Amino acid sequence: MLKRKVIMAIADGLGDRPNSSLGSKTPLEYARTPNLDHLATEGITGMMNPISSGIPVGTDMGHLILFGYQPQHYPGRGPIEALGIGMEIQPGDIVFRCNFATVDDNGIVVDRRAGRIREKTDQIAEVINGMELEKGVEVYFKQATEHRAVLCLRGEGLSDKISDSDPKAPNDGKPYHQVEALDSSAEAQRTADLVNLFLKKTHEILLSHPVNEERIAEGKLPANFILTRGAGQMAHLEPITQQLNLKGSCIAGEGTVLGVAQLAGYNAITDASMTGNIDTNIALKAHLTIEEIVNNDIVYVHLKAPDIKGHDNEPFEKAEAIELFDQMVGMILQDLPEDVYIALAADHSTPCEVGEHTGEPVPILIYGPSIRRDRIEQYNEIDCAHGGLGHLSGEEFVRTLHGLMGFS
Repeated sequence: MLKRKVIMAIADGLGDRPNSSLGSKTPLEYARTPNLDHLATEGITGMMNPISSGIPVGTDMGHLILFGYQPQHYPGRGPIEALGIGMEIQPGDIVFRCNFATVDDNGIVVDRRAGRIREKTDQIAEVINGMELEKGVEVYFKQATEHRAVLCLRGEGLSDKISDSDPKAPNDGKPYHQVEALDSSAEAQRTADLVNLFLKKTHEILLSHPVNEERIAEGKLPANFILTRGAGQMAHLEPITQQLNLKGSCIAGEGTVLGVAQLAGYNAITDASMTGNIDTNIALKAHLTIEEIVNNDIVYVHLKAPDIKGHDNEPFEKAEAIELFDQMVGMILQDLPEDVYIALAADHSTPCEVGEHTGEPVPILIYGPSIRRDRIEQYNEIDCAHGGLGHLSGEEFVRTLHGLMGFS
């Protein structure tokens, strides 16, 4: 069978809605995207729902599907985050995705991201890591991308069937949630009590932490609280690379994406200059993409910034982030080998007016050798709805790519 390769460029949170600030265009329509539009003109386009119409997904689930898994394979956000930052987890560990946050004296969440703290989070994590909540239950804690972190509870008799303490956006200005058991088991109740103890103890420690005293002196919000969510226990999944007998890499600056990549058996590549925001190093990402495709069957390259700007309700900045994505794709195009397809996708929509993920479909595209071109000339949510790929699920889109590559 004819074998070819694929580069999939993912713009996190790309999908949006027409925005009045942008003349009733989506940020993708508003942005100047000559490279994306060139690919649309020369390729085939469509729309994708990661799972099904109207079902919103997180970054973790969206990428799990784009890497070839199905929703039933989902191990929980915590374990994925831990893998992405190189944190060692063991069977039975309960792992959480966390935010450094700011609360006031009454436990009201002032900012779920502590002013999007980026500096010295390692120093904050250091005083939490190694804490013992009670005899036999230890805390492992590590900073992740920007305001994010990962918490691991290790001990006997624990459960991941507990609720989140994070009130989630747009609920700044409301109290954090007390963690509760989600079933009637003694393990779930014990774990909920331990997490509530963890929240209390870390808050007391962080109130006087030198990094926070320095931030307050500089007029910045202190990272004086840890919000937890996405509890999970690691499940063993057969890597997609083994299932299909292919080789792949993933280039990203975001821990969740890198974690999913490792779960799927891909070589996860990152660099300190890949910040996960609009100042990320797109030139390095493009260079590594071309370098990695030489010895791999498929390479994923990821840009987080559009999702961040959607969460922050910054439509103009989201358009700017999309233009950054366009530039990165253009750099890849300059050195694209003849036997390689480029696929464009997003993991979900993050409309600015909502500030959260929604269930609206995202535009997709495939460009490369012997592709059946359609008549679409612009890559956006409106035009791609009329493209030749039609409306696909995430599974169908990935299966289409595997078929073009000669893998099934």
